[in-house]
Amino acid sequence: MNCSRLGQPLLHQARYRSRVSSSNAAAISRCLVQGQGPKLPLSFSSPPTHPALRRRFYVQSSVAISNTTSSFHQQLLQSPQAATRTAALEPASSLWPSRSSRASLVPPANHTRHFLVRRYSQSAKMTVNNFTKKHKVTVIGSGNWGTTVAKLVAENCAEHPDTFEKDVQMWVYEENVTLPKDSKHFDASIGEQPQKLTHIINTKHENVKYLPGIPLPHNIVANPSLVDAVKDSSILIFNLPHEFIGNICRQIKDHIAPYARGISCIKGVSVTDDKIELICNYISDALNIYCGALSGANIASEIANEQWCETTIAYNTPVVDRRDENGRPVANGESNGNGGANGHSKQLTPLPLDYPPLDHDEWSLLFSRPYFTVSMVSDIVGVSLAGALKNIVAIACGYVEGHGWNMTAKTAVMRRGMQETIRFANEFFPGQIEPRTFWEESAGWGDMIVSCTSARNWRCSKLAVERNLPIEEVEKTELNGQKLQGISTTREVSSFLRAKGAEERYPVFMAVERIINQEIKVEEIPKLFK
Repeated sequence: MNCSRLGQPLLHQARYRSRVSSSNAAAISRCLVQGQGPKLPLSFSSPPTHPALRRRFYVQSSVAISNTTSSFHQQLLQSPQAATRTAALEPASSLWPSRSSRASLVPPANHTRHFLVRRYSQSAKMTVNNFTKKHKVTVIGSGNWGTTVAKLVAENCAEHPDTFEKDVQMWVYEENVTLPKDSKHFDASIGEQPQKLTHIINTKHENVKYLPGIPLPHNIVANPSLVDAVKDSSILIFNLPHEFIGNICRQIKDHIAPYARGISCIKGVSVTDDKIELICNYISDALNIYCGALSGANIASEIANEQWCETTIAYNTPVVDRRDENGRPVANGESNGNGGANGHSKQLTPLPLDYPPLDHDEWSLLFSRPYFTVSMVSDIVGVSLAGALKNIVAIACGYVEGHGWNMTAKTAVMRRGMQETIRFANEFFPGQIEPRTFWEESAGWGDMIVSCTSARNWRCSKLAVERNLPIEEVEKTELNGQKLQGISTTREVSSFLRAKGAEERYPVFMAVERIINQEIKVEEIPKLFK
């Protein structure tokens, strides 16, 4: 195809669609300046499907076109044949897909060639962001769920080196571990002498205590120093029992980047007799950063084995971090607060512009895997409460099943438990939830169903009835030193409801506490609903 007459429409079309390759654009420029007509293969790249990668594709395409047209502009001014090239500006109708799209893409007749080239170049410069820094990721916590999250995040950091630093720091509470002789990692020269858990993770690439049998990416760095692990990280992922979060925040408060952003994978709430606070809000206030929440129908062992599931991430991008389509801040002249998102009222330090943005697209890019589907929402309160309160209902369902009652009885408890969860959210967080979160998202009914049929809170309460033991005793023997979120959440929420005089409106929540404390028996549950 001779390009001497077709080059300008192609450049014009590509500028608006950002899909022409740099080699094609260069060939088009040569056609326009030199009057040549080489055979040009009209090969166009297809944009990626992921929104964050698609946006980056368009930016890179704009860079190629901007560089090409700038070069073309300089050559054009020096060309003795420039005056004879007016005909090359006429669009060739065969290049345009339809009459309607041509109307929006063809330049006005009185536009000159120089104006068009300047327009391309200036617009491209406005849309291009040359990020000089990458996001460093730290996972705080290394239990089975924390290690699983570190695994999938590390896989994505390795796959997207233009956005994230390759190595992922994982803070590990240091322990001595003895490898048995039948372990594939057993070293005869060391024998059964205790070894540091961090050393085993970093050399054998497996968390032999909390996630045994699962190979970990080599770019996970197990770090026993909490302060060192969070140093210079722009992304902090919290994944540990919620009763430890206060001490963790106190230790890292003066050592994190002021513009860091967080995601809490902790399914719990911080409760006193007169106040209930979401864990992500507690983190935000304690560290003066913004923190979202991840929750869903997630069982760590299944995800670690790359069995497909889905999750929900709630993140309401702070105003100071929001950028327009050209990558510029949209909060010029506005307060440095986060616009009330997530209930955080303190001023936030904006994420520097030399970092890629942190919005729904980037969070999805960090967490999504072929076996882990992410749904992004802005309902921080709904996702957090659904993730915390379902653990209470899961314990109730385990008690019911352990007693020998059938699926219909367990379904009744689940239905009433969801009613109480939504009632709790509306009563103590009025106007702050999206009702559809509970019905449509994995963090709602999806998590409730999984937790009440197969997760650890359900399993341990079921075993407690079958073995006629307190649930705390089962916790010690079954969880290898880890804690059930449901026990502490039940006691804290029940204490809060009692202080508010709201016990009668939440019979499921209160019944679970009384069974844990051995005040009533499981068979008394039906009487509580009359």
